[in-house]
Amino acid sequence: MTARGHRTQAQRREQTRTALLDATIECLVELGYARTSVQEICARAGVSKGAAQHHFADKAELMAAAVAHLTARRTEALSESFADLPSGEEAIPAAIDLLWAGYSGTLAAAATELWIAARTDPVLRAAIRPVDRALGRETLTQIRNLAPDLPRERVETLFWLTVNFTRGLALDAELGGAPARRKQLLEEWKRLAVAAYRGDTEAD
Repeated sequence: MTARGHRTQAQRREQTRTALLDATIECLVELGYARTSVQEICARAGVSKGAAQHHFADKAELMAAAVAHLTARRTEALSESFADLPSGEEAIPAAIDLLWAGYSGTLAAAATELWIAARTDPVLRAAIRPVDRALGRETLTQIRNLAPDLPRERVETLFWLTVNFTRGLALDAELGGAPARRKQLLEEWKRLAVAAYRGDTEAD
């Protein structure tokens, strides 16, 4: 057993790695991808550049790891929130609110920076795709549990419509769009989603 106050080498390595990844996300949110440098990340993490290279060979590898770290944090946050939701019709607007919060918050801002950069960076794009899809699959599974009466295909359609809709609203927010308009559009989408739920359950 490790003595109190003393960390093992593995624990120290994990702490350093986590500090680097958290600093990477912080830089992405505050500075954007283009202005985020390994030097700045190391300064914020309190880690020397040489020590950082023991964990990540270059910026591309660090960003790829940040994608996975970011996705894990977003998945955890969404999972905890979904656990408190009711099921059936009442879950629809609540789930939309959660997805909006998940795709428009601080972590989502970091993810957006990476997606934009990935458009012209094939290495980063290859790193993002699988973890983003994993986040989608995990969230979709929880959504299905909230609306067991809906056909599988309809649940998936409503889910992906909501994800892409909220991503669009998040981008509108980043560009300075009117908050009142976003709220109105979000409420209208909740109304349409609930109507679709009612239509399918009544048809059954």
